[in-house]
Amino acid sequence: MMTGRDRQKEVRKNNMTIEGIRSELFQLQDIKYRDFQKKLIPTVEESSIIGVRTPELRKLAKELAKEGQAGEFLAELPHTYFDENQLHAFLVSEEKDFERCILEAERFLPYVDNWATCDQMSPKVFKKHHQELLPYIETWIASDKTYTVRFAVGMLMEHFLEENFDLRYPELIASVRSEEYYINMMIAWYFATALAKQYEQILPFIEKRRLAPWTHNKAIQKAIESRRISPEQKAYLKSLKVPKAGR
Repeated sequence: MMTGRDRQKEVRKNNMTIEGIRSELFQLQDIKYRDFQKKLIPTVEESSIIGVRTPELRKLAKELAKEGQAGEFLAELPHTYFDENQLHAFLVSEEKDFERCILEAERFLPYVDNWATCDQMSPKVFKKHHQELLPYIETWIASDKTYTVRFAVGMLMEHFLEENFDLRYPELIASVRSEEYYINMMIAWYFATALAKQYEQILPFIEKRRLAPWTHNKAIQKAIESRRISPEQKAYLKSLKVPKAGR
């Protein structure tokens, strides 16, 4: 007996237009989840949130990528719904060819308008192409678009904090000055994570107050919340907070 999911797959083979994908997203809608999401993503128009849970979006992206049915959808920008942007981010993340992945990421980044979509986009192929990725990150971090900069910082945090670490990467991030909350929060997150992984190398950035005051204090706060930071390190970091922080 054919299940509902099997029927969706059968329909998909013959109807993977943009309208077909949108119809499927509405079939996967969870109203309670939609209402929950509205509170978490204030930069997104509430009416644009369908309410599809992340595991369902990931599953759909994998199926569309495997079946080669996402071309028209990826080409159609901007999307109408938040969930379409989420699906787009997952589809870019599934791309196995580095050059094609970069092309799709660069096409999509100008349309990313929220932290959730930005942070969900994490292409697996980047892990095998670190050196080729760096010039793109350097371009993205100089962008005037909030979520392009946030994505660049996120990629440096994800791919260049361990065996590929180099002091020029935190130097690059520390040079960023922005009034945008979602950029500053990602910078703070980067330095908190960097303290956990490269404490001795990153500590001077905090000691010398290389970050904007609000970002500096937020990085310390997030580091102190980490289990990877020792009690002694946490006590010292607390002593480095600046009295009055402002973005």
